[in-house]
Amino acid sequence: MTDPRPTIRLDKWLWHARFFKSRSLAAGVVSAGKVRVDSQPVSKPSRAVGPGNVLTFIQARETKVVRIIACGDRRGPAPEAQALYEDLTPAPKIRPTEARGANPKYEKGGRPTKKDRRDMGLD
Repeated sequence: MTDPRPTIRLDKWLWHARFFKSRSLAAGVVSAGKVRVDSQPVSKPSRAVGPGNVLTFIQARETKVVRIIACGDRRGPAPEAQALYEDLTPAPKIRPTEARGANPKYEKGGRPTKKDRRDMGLD
């Protein structure tokens, strides 16, 4: 006979994979409806997930897309946690302010004058 697919609670897996610092934080994000499993919104932390499921959620202002590889037995060290999933997150888009640096550079010595600030686009 075929063995059933191993599954684990969604909030527990997110915690095991070290995406959230505590299981209650993971459960809160799931309860708020901010996690999708295979493109379907989920609002119950007790939703069973297993290998092959694709999760989409927001973590630290970034959209994460991961494919579950294993369920995991415990919340172990980071290398063990990273072995639980495959990261499918697309490369982040670079905004123009990040490309040139957060702050414009002022090449002259001392404090810039009002005219210098206008020329830099600060005023």
